[in-house]
Amino acid sequence: MTARTGAPRLGFFTRVLDDAPAAERYRLALEQIRTAEALGFDTAWVAQHHFHEAEGGLPSPLVFLAYAAAQTTDIVLGTSIVTLPLEEPLRVAEDAAVLSLLSDGRVEIGVGSGGTPSSFPPFGHDPKERAAIYARHFARLQEALGGDELTADGGRLYPAAPELLDTLWQATFSPEGAARIGAAGSGLMLSKSQPHTAGSGVTALADTQRLVVEAYRAALPEGVAPRTFASRGLVVVDDEADVAALVRRGIERSLPSARALGIQVPEGASDEELRVLFDLHVGTPEQIIDELAQDHVLTSATDIVFQTHPVDPPHEVLLRSLELIATRVAPALGWSPSRSLNYLEESHV
Repeated sequence: MTARTGAPRLGFFTRVLDDAPAAERYRLALEQIRTAEALGFDTAWVAQHHFHEAEGGLPSPLVFLAYAAAQTTDIVLGTSIVTLPLEEPLRVAEDAAVLSLLSDGRVEIGVGSGGTPSSFPPFGHDPKERAAIYARHFARLQEALGGDELTADGGRLYPAAPELLDTLWQATFSPEGAARIGAAGSGLMLSKSQPHTAGSGVTALADTQRLVVEAYRAALPEGVAPRTFASRGLVVVDDEADVAALVRRGIERSLPSARALGIQVPEGASDEELRVLFDLHVGTPEQIIDELAQDHVLTSATDIVFQTHPVDPPHEVLLRSLELIATRVAPALGWSPSRSLNYLEESHV
């Protein structure tokens, strides 16, 4: 796997799962994004989930990002992901186009086929048809963003947003899906929840994803630069004494979704073995730097994106983790802020 060219972008990703009612979840997520911007993070990402508040707290990501755009100035705002089979693709294009204008071009759209089968029937879809629906909807989204005629009398997407076509991301677990994404010229979104099929130890997820990245790069059209989004679960703390409880919290929150994804959870596995299986990076800056330096997918990505899920620690712990990532961990991985910062002088986490 060849190394990326240039410095990576640093991203913060939230599934909006703070232990609070919905309105407070949204307020806290917005504060986290503002803090990430003040610390120099390049991007902030939100997920879309329907009906199941324990999996994700945000069904309307573009609405939320419009509000976030009004309260930020520099950070790029993105979706990871919009569940495209459950959306009208022309409406996604229109909403994204308006958001792009309102945010001065600070929006990127990530889409995928979705991972919660029970969410499909309320929208009138069979989850078994998700791949076919996704393919149709993605083609329509591309047509709209590309400026194709959409009506019999020559109507096209308004406002026009051709810039979004070149910043589309698509998510997949498989090399076959990655090849389709590469052929489309989109960016490749890699998920921390991907089942591991290769490797062992702290590089297990990266060993599995290496095959996905290689298929993606091989399929890219000539002249199209690869864009790889590597997401990892991460909580950085000052004191090693806090690690064990946070790891246990992450394990307990990981088990239901792991079983739903078909991940084999060994009987009698230790917390350390489960931490690796669930991609839980929890530790002091020194511990985390050493661990992540072994992740060859992360260190070759164009976008390094950290989320606190499934640990989902208390808000103040999350804010401190963001500060430690920006000031200690990310610089060791090759990142540097792209703008001058005064966060440490003017803010208190």
